[in-house]
Amino acid sequence: MNLKQLEAFVQVAEGGSFSKAAKQLFLTQPTISAHISSLEKELNARFFVRNTKEVKLSDDGKELYRYARQMIDLQKKIEERFETGKSESKHLITIAASTIPAQYLLPEILMKFNERYPKEQVKLLETDSSQVVTKIIDHMVDVGFTGTVLEKKHCKYIPFYKDELIVITPNTEKYQVLHQNIEDISWISGECLIMREEGSGTRKEAGKQLRNAGINLDKLKIIASIENQETIKKSVKQGMGISIISRLAAEEEAKSGDLLTFPIPKADQGRDINLVYNKNYQMSKSAERFIKVVKEVYGIEE
Repeated sequence: MNLKQLEAFVQVAEGGSFSKAAKQLFLTQPTISAHISSLEKELNARFFVRNTKEVKLSDDGKELYRYARQMIDLQKKIEERFETGKSESKHLITIAASTIPAQYLLPEILMKFNERYPKEQVKLLETDSSQVVTKIIDHMVDVGFTGTVLEKKHCKYIPFYKDELIVITPNTEKYQVLHQNIEDISWISGECLIMREEGSGTRKEAGKQLRNAGINLDKLKIIASIENQETIKKSVKQGMGISIISRLAAEEEAKSGDLLTFPIPKADQGRDINLVYNKNYQMSKSAERFIKVVKEVYGIEE
C-alpha cells in the first residue's frame, strides 16, 4: 500500500467516477483502476459498488475512506510545513526547450503544473536542441525538452511523446496532383527547400528520415534556413518553397486548407520528444515536482 494508491482511492470516492479521478490526478483511467485493484487485493476487501451510472463506497470503502482521507491531509500538512519560510528563489524552475515542445507541448504541461503547484514559478527559454543539451550539461537550466538525443554522459533522457515530421507544400494545383500519390515524395529533390536552422533537432531528424526514404541529401536544393516556424509556414504558403516540419506545427493550416501535407515514407513511429536533465547534478524539489507532472500528464509510470 502506498500514498498514490490511497490518493487514487480518495479521488474516486469523492468524485464517484474513475474517469474524474484520472483527470484530477493527471493519470490514465487504467492506472487509477490498477491502484484500486492493488488496494483491494492487499486488504482483501471490495471498496466500491459499481453500476452503470455511478460508483459508490461499500461499507469497507467507507471505513477505509476515513483513514485514507486523514493520511492524504497529513501528507499535505507535512509538505506545507516544510515549504514555509523557504526563499522565493527555491520556487523557480528554469526550463530550456526546443521549438516543438516549447510551442505545442509545454503549454498544457505548464497549466497542469500551475494548477498543482500554484506557488511555483517557471522560466522558459526557447532555443534549438543542441543548446538545450548544452544548458543542461552546464547547469544553466533545471530541465530541458528536445527532439534529439545528443549527449549521454551527463544527460538522462525520458521519451514522453512521439512526434511525426511531414513535408508541407502550398495548396496549389501542382501539389494537389502530387498529393494524389501521397506516399511518393521522390519529387522533393527538384524542389526549393526551406529548412530549420543548423542545430535544430527537426533539421537533424528530417535529414535522417529523408535518407531512410531513399532521398539523396546531396541533391536537395536548400534555399533558406529559418529558425521561426511561423515564418517557414508563411513562406511556404506564399510559394517560396516547401519544407519539413512537425505535424503538430501544421495542424491548423492543414485543416484550413492553407497547406498540403505529405508523410515521409519509412519514418516508422516518428521521433521521440524527450525530457532531459543532468543525472550528475542534484535536482531541486521544484524540478522533481515538474518532472512528476510531465510523467503524469503523459502516463509515464515511475
